Amino acid sequence: MERDHTAVEIRFLNRELSWIEFNRRVLDEALDPSQPLLERLKFLSIFSTNLDEFFMIRVSGLQEQIEANPDSLSLDGYSPAAQVQLISERLRPMLQMQSRCLTHDILPGLEQVGVRIVRHSELSEEQRCRLRMYYDERVFPVLTPLSVDPSHPFPYISNISLNLGILLTPGENDSEAEPRFARVKIPPNVPRLVPVGSDHTFILLEDLIAAHIGSLFPRRRILECRPFRITRDADIEIEEDEADDLLRTVEQQLRKRRFGFGVRLEVAGEMSPLMLDFLTRPLELSAHDVYSIEGPLNIPDLMALYKLDLPDLKDKPHEPTVPDVLKNAETILDAIRNQDILLHHPYESFRPVIEFVRAAAIDPRVLAIKQTLYRLGPNSPIIEYLVEAAERGKQVAVLVELKARFDEENNILWARRLERAGVHVIYGILGLKTHSKMTLIVREEGNTLRRYVHLGTGNYNPTTAKIYTDFGLLTANPDFSADCSELFNHMTGYSGQDTYRKLLVAPLNLRSHMVRMIRRETLHHLAGRPAAIFAKMNALTDPELIDEFYTASQHGLPIDLLVRGICCLKPGVKDLSETIRVGSIVGRFLEHSRVFRFVNGGDEEIYLGSADLMSRNLDRRLEVTFPIEDPAIKNRIRREALELPFADNVKLRWLCPDGTYRRADCNGSPFDSQASLAASMD
Repeated sequence: MERDHTAVEIRFLNRELSWIEFNRRVLDEALDPSQPLLERLKFLSIFSTNLDEFFMIRVSGLQEQIEANPDSLSLDGYSPAAQVQLISERLRPMLQMQSRCLTHDILPGLEQVGVRIVRHSELSEEQRCRLRMYYDERVFPVLTPLSVDPSHPFPYISNISLNLGILLTPGENDSEAEPRFARVKIPPNVPRLVPVGSDHTFILLEDLIAAHIGSLFPRRRILECRPFRITRDADIEIEEDEADDLLRTVEQQLRKRRFGFGVRLEVAGEMSPLMLDFLTRPLELSAHDVYSIEGPLNIPDLMALYKLDLPDLKDKPHEPTVPDVLKNAETILDAIRNQDILLHHPYESFRPVIEFVRAAAIDPRVLAIKQTLYRLGPNSPIIEYLVEAAERGKQVAVLVELKARFDEENNILWARRLERAGVHVIYGILGLKTHSKMTLIVREEGNTLRRYVHLGTGNYNPTTAKIYTDFGLLTANPDFSADCSELFNHMTGYSGQDTYRKLLVAPLNLRSHMVRMIRRETLHHLAGRPAAIFAKMNALTDPELIDEFYTASQHGLPIDLLVRGICCLKPGVKDLSETIRVGSIVGRFLEHSRVFRFVNGGDEEIYLGSADLMSRNLDRRLEVTFPIEDPAIKNRIRREALELPFADNVKLRWLCPDGTYRRADCNGSPFDSQASLAASMD
């Protein structure tokens, strides 16, 4: 694959290929035979879901670049068309590994313990009769066959829906004429895994429909019936300065998302070239957009098996703990007033965060609650407590980010629920996504008002808090409280505030502070003082900060980075990044916290925050990064977020200069940092 051979080529890794390497690490977890079978299935499902979003957002963006600006180059010198081709080449062997893992390892392994997915042809006559009744009563009435002929154009096929493509004769006895194409959507409101009997035996819904497809075309001869799936562009573009009503604009864009152009076609491996042509021509897709899959399509549907009561096929359940300081306090606000409290999810429970909001809602001395909400998840108790607070007459202001990708509909529903209860709902700042995680509570205590704050690295989502590693800080520190008050005023009233006592806020000052701290660390190193940088994040793509790391490395500064996902920095390159190491951990829990540690000549500084080191986070999102001042909490973060992961020799992989990853050397006893942390807090 040719690219523009400029100096920039050796400095950066390709963002899209780096993401694919991250998803390869997810796939590696599914391929690991030491994992329980249903956990392996879970990682196959995550791999597939990740790919769906990647095509809907990143590949669709490259396709748009091919049309609008085909000569534009990535940081490593590739054109959009070259990147699309490279993505296709990298993914195909991985998809083959995924299918082989499912069909050769996981499904046969499940069959050995009594969990089976069978074909209709394998059923007994009694089972077929029972399933025919199920089909007639529950499935047939909701099916809609759509044929293509001169009077019926090619039907719209919704994004990531599962479908059956059918080739059939145009007339009852006309077997020599050109076959016609028809499409049947697999109904999403019918379980994909249909029970065959009382045991753990299932048949795929598409197999059941295909076995009875003649009922939809009673006077036609069926020539072929195969499943397929289309992925469409799903990115939302909103010109906020032209949007008088952001809520209505987002709703309109969500409706348009259904009709995005096609970027990927997944088809059954047995699909004929003729049927493939019937699909690709009207969808305007080329050969490199087509992915032939051996085995079931849309693997995430198979996660219904994970809900079976089969504990031996899953990880041992982890029960998050609650810190003793909260157990022993009369109320959570009493505990916070006495000391800062760190929560490390999912090792520690998210319940104290919910209790923080609940206590504020029912406390008659609490006057106001302010909160930012980005991703909430379904059935959020936090919403109910905010509603209750408003109904009790408290001032409640909530900034709901409507543009949280793929959570837009949920957030619109929550925003309307809050507004109906009398909550002041704000939809963010013009031109920025609000990604910060903050809650502020104002309480009357004697003759003064005291403010309590929660700041976090993760969302206010109780569901993801069970599987994402994140930190949260509960504090009554007056400087933090004052900063949060002024920042909320900036968000709700456009106050223009641009300096803060403790908080680093993007896009106001986070980037400039990061640059200053990296350069300060370099000066400490050159002066012979203790100096090093340790950082943990989800992604590192910002060219300016990568260049700052390169410059620091060229002066000999040790830099250790934990980057779970995309990393465009090349570590270990002579005369560029020789002192930089980049590790990545993909394991049972999704590494999501952002931690930045500067040795600072011995006067150590540690920051937590909501921002990754990406241009979008630093320049186009409202983000909050905050310092940790309590020495005991610093020690915990240093150990749990940095020291233990870098000691991992089971899940840790090291990034190589060419963008590939190698497993950490397993010298001595195996050490899994996530398992160790979970065990230490049980």
